[in-house]
Amino acid sequence: KKGLGVAQSRGCVACHSADGSPSVGPTWKGLYGSTVTLADGATVTADEAYLRESIQEPGVKVVKGYSPIMPRIGLSTDEVAAVVAYIKGLAPAAAGQTAARQEEQHGAR
Repeated sequence: KKGLGVAQSRGCVACHSADGSPSVGPTWKGLYGSTVTLADGATVTADEAYLRESIQEPGVKVVKGYSPIMPRIGLSTDEVAAVVAYIKGLAPAAAGQTAARQEEQHGAR
């Protein structure tokens, strides 16, 4: 929840969606762990290191199809970690883990 709060208070959600809807910047839904194609044609895995770098130095690896317009926000190390954790929670694997936990709690049917 802290990551969402940081994303809202620092304006990240103005350009990045959490539900897959198109916006000025890439959606965060399903981003973590995915393969991202960059503007120069290279591909990277959206792991924690990539997410941290993209938040702290947004012009270094720009996603293909997007303009390099994201400003440097100057988040603290804790704020960056919280936003990265929030983005990780939007990945399909996280949803599967949540479903598995709910099943364990409520008993398999």
